[in-house]
Amino acid sequence: MIIHIVCGDVAAGPITEAMALSEALMGEVVVMKDVLSIGPLQKQEGQKFSELRTNYWHEIAPFEANSIVVNDLERLITAGNTLNKQPDAQIWLWMAPWAADVCMYYWSLQYLHKFGSRLFLVNIAGLPFLDQDDRLFFPNSIGSLMPKEVIKARKLARNLTPSEVEMDLDDWNKYVADNQPIRTLDGSKKITNRAANYFDSLLESCCTTNYQKASKVVHNALQKHKIPTGDYFLGWRLRALADQGKLHLQGDAQGLLKDFDVKLSEGTLFS
Repeated sequence: MIIHIVCGDVAAGPITEAMALSEALMGEVVVMKDVLSIGPLQKQEGQKFSELRTNYWHEIAPFEANSIVVNDLERLITAGNTLNKQPDAQIWLWMAPWAADVCMYYWSLQYLHKFGSRLFLVNIAGLPFLDQDDRLFFPNSIGSLMPKEVIKARKLARNLTPSEVEMDLDDWNKYVADNQPIRTLDGSKKITNRAANYFDSLLESCCTTNYQKASKVVHNALQKHKIPTGDYFLGWRLRALADQGKLHLQGDAQGLLKDFDVKLSEGTLFS
């Protein structure tokens, strides 16, 4: 049995479909919901990590405050319990070249490295796959793989060496100590910490002197600049830029992105 650990619901789809096609992949898919490439990592004394992360999501997505609960650690503990009960079970961490995936890998490693030879990494970074039209492409998401390509990707599964685990745990501890609000991927498994305003100029470049729906501004920023933070974070940055006087908002700025409009403040410049 294989416990497949992936980052996000979209990534779970192809693996679930591939399991129905190949007995070699049979097991269960465990989805990590949090996006660890943004937000705080350093908890306060006496605070649980899940509490820290839940509070963060409530801050940047106040309209979802009653429905967001971060419980990824509980999922990892359940996966670990399965391995303790089933000596032949393995854990496969699936990782695409996306900051959220890599951060999930680092964070999960803290709790899973003790399983040693039963812990595997499937890293698709820099490798070509076939899309639905049988054309070569280089995916940045597990969710963009066709199920038949997932079956091929299983051959990438490799056991993590003790030295690699030690180095990666050291690196993650450094990222946690730095505790910057944004973490970007700069090749392989290299993460770079960034300030909260790192993508602000790109977000502003999608604004005009006329009001637009915030949802449109965020969509354009994500599509044009491939900002790897997601829409909740960019909505939070729109509110922060308004607090700084760089943008004007109208409507329910604490609501969904479709509930308010945004425009540049008079005299605001960006490059």
